[in-house]
Amino acid sequence: MFQFAQRRKLYYLISAAIIIPGILAMVISTIQNGSPVLLSIDFTGGTLMEVSFVENFDEQEIRDALNAYGLEDIVAQRLDPISTDNIEGVNDAAGSRWQIRTKEIQDIDDFRAHLRTTLGEFWSPQSVEDDPNREAAITTTSVSATVGQEVTRAALTATLAVAVVILGFIVFAFRRVPHAFRYGACAIIAMFHDILVTMGVMSILGLLFGWEADALFLTALLTVVGYSVQDKIVVFDRIRENIPKHRDEPYEMIVNRSVLETIHRSLATQLNAIFVMIAIVLFGGETIREFIAILLIGLVSGTYSSIFTAVPLLVSWEKGELPFVNRRARRIHYEAPAAR
Repeated sequence: MFQFAQRRKLYYLISAAIIIPGILAMVISTIQNGSPVLLSIDFTGGTLMEVSFVENFDEQEIRDALNAYGLEDIVAQRLDPISTDNIEGVNDAAGSRWQIRTKEIQDIDDFRAHLRTTLGEFWSPQSVEDDPNREAAITTTSVSATVGQEVTRAALTATLAVAVVILGFIVFAFRRVPHAFRYGACAIIAMFHDILVTMGVMSILGLLFGWEADALFLTALLTVVGYSVQDKIVVFDRIRENIPKHRDEPYEMIVNRSVLETIHRSLATQLNAIFVMIAIVLFGGETIREFIAILLIGLVSGTYSSIFTAVPLLVSWEKGELPFVNRRARRIHYEAPAAR
């Protein structure tokens, strides 16, 4: 049988090699930018505008025009064309209409002139007879950072609530297994492992490539939390089933058996999702590329931690290898042989 649990120290080193650079990147980002990850206008505030053009542009052309003005943090979304049903003398809708979010624009008039120069004329019914119902070709409003801060607090509260609920659920579901609390605690520790990996990678990408965390990043992070816990319960449940069936076997052997019985199902499910996400990252639109990439990183981390973090932690806890816990097992494991 594959000696999976016996190599747990190697798995801990691999996790440390991924998490520690991420933590260092978050420290550097906090010093430079005031937050562990580079924040988008969803959290810092900025300008929200709706623009209608005579010509039909695609997203990349809009981004290129805004980049030429010096704006890099951009969220561009195509909207439905302006309805012209109630405007006399106008039969065609605007060529393209966009909602654009970016950082604060100080000189709106100068920005309008830049758009007109790079993308052409704005569409507007002002060229026909005066109509009180006409819509402006470009409208701008300020976006407050308060909404992003409230969403962040809600996400943190949700994560802590999930940790408490999952811990209670696992302790109850595993109540017939010795030391049921350990299963819940190891699942929560592995969940925070995935959060640290995801945030650490995002922080590194922010420092190197300017990736900014927006509301979609929080969505990806919460999705990773839910997936992470679910995958670990699958493996733990098989351990729970095998303990009474193989009472005479050492705990490490039961763990090895349980992992081998579930790993094929876990990998088959995860690989399907991973291949789809890779395809979206490579061929999808720029608007969702970062979101899918972070979700992909979290999914890979969750798959890894279910097998190589949560389960080895159970074995280390059983053997008294974790600091400050299960000291009795530590004494039996290390001191008894010396006494003999």
